[in-house]
Amino acid sequence: MKVAIFLGSKSDSETMKKAADVLREFGVEFKSYIISAHRAGDLLVKTIRKVEEEGAQVIIAGAGLSAALPGVIASRTILPVIGVPLECINPGKSNGLAGMDALLSIVQMPPQIPVATVGINNAKNAAYLALEMLAVTDSGLKEKLLAFRQKMVADAEALGAEGVEL
Repeated sequence: MKVAIFLGSKSDSETMKKAADVLREFGVEFKSYIISAHRAGDLLVKTIRKVEEEGAQVIIAGAGLSAALPGVIASRTILPVIGVPLECINPGKSNGLAGMDALLSIVQMPPQIPVATVGINNAKNAAYLALEMLAVTDSGLKEKLLAFRQKMVADAEALGAEGVEL
């Protein structure tokens, strides 16, 4: 396993699955865990130790509201942690802050305990950032990422060359 994905609750699954999909697309092994930093702190610490022992190199953690999960994980490991601020929506209701509370909670970590942070609900970008981190020492993954980027450029060039009807 190279990446561990942590979710604060089962309701975060739909958004965080997007990170898993990107990792699968690039053939990167991962495991995912649903553990609340507030409700199961001891279990979270035990699981962090487990993923370290299993060879995880990057952790992606998605959380909403107070969004403590990425910061708590970062305080317990020296592995890079990528936080995904999540917009918490109950069926038919929003908490009114549209994920800004989570974004600010994750991005405003105290000195010496950083958490890389992506946009609200942008689990895909968390996975792409994890891939870039892993590619520093994995030449095969680096080649896959370069090919992916070259395809993005080719697709953009083809679209631009065709013109579009507005």
